[in-house]
Amino acid sequence: MANAREIKSRISGIRETQKITKAMYLISSAKMSKARAELNKTRPYFSALQQEIKRIFRTAGDVESVYFYPDEAPEHHEGVYACLVITADKGLAGAYNQNILKEAGRLLAEHPATKLFVVGGYGRHYFSKKNIPIERSFLYTAQNPTMHRAREICDVLLEEFHSGAVSKIILIYTDLRNGMEAECKNVRLLPFHKDQFRTHENEKAISAPFEFTPSVTAVLDNMMRSYISGYIYSALVDSFCSEQQARMTAMDGANRNADDLLRELSVQYNRVRQSAITLSITEVSSGAAAQRRKSKEEES
Repeated sequence: MANAREIKSRISGIRETQKITKAMYLISSAKMSKARAELNKTRPYFSALQQEIKRIFRTAGDVESVYFYPDEAPEHHEGVYACLVITADKGLAGAYNQNILKEAGRLLAEHPATKLFVVGGYGRHYFSKKNIPIERSFLYTAQNPTMHRAREICDVLLEEFHSGAVSKIILIYTDLRNGMEAECKNVRLLPFHKDQFRTHENEKAISAPFEFTPSVTAVLDNMMRSYISGYIYSALVDSFCSEQQARMTAMDGANRNADDLLRELSVQYNRVRQSAITLSITEVSSGAAAQRRKSKEEES
């Protein structure tokens, strides 16, 4: 069994580590709240944009766009895919990064020719270590999702899509459902299906036809670019919030484990200390008894 000094030193080390994990928990909580507040500021705009796209289909249901599958086209078709993978910049977030990379690996196994576009230092390091080629790595940090960066990513992906280099754009990210439960999602970003923007039967009907300048296709294509940027921004923020939630869970687990260790070590420390005290008392008592016997022998 370790001596009292070793146990006391270990208790001190665990308490210092616990200060770090508690600080990381509070920092992650603050970051998540700030990111969600920024997303909520922009969400009404993109919700309204989605409604306007629906209006276009209600007014001109036969409109064709490069961003949508033709009505007769199958959903699953051959071609090179582009995949945007959103990871964290670092670990200490439970299984957050591993779930994303596992889903990306599954997609690569099904479609080996997929072009990877990566956000996050953890993902870049992983794919480089595995010698998996990356088409484009966005080097800015995943810790600061902004609308400007979402537009930059959108422009890069749309350039690949419009040039015919890829036939489908896939987005792999983590969605924080209900603000609590994280889910790794594999979403087809492009092309869309028109059914995603079909009018619900209880929505208000269009009372007067719209006029589109220069054309309905041009108006729709311009709106879709903004809509895709907003979708990517939402995915960046959701991923960032999911990372912070995962880190909070991991740090909370570390704090509880530290408390358990401290309780066990405290019990061990008290036992060792009591043993040392008992030993000292025994030695003093034995010495006193020996002195009394010696005194009696000298008197006799």
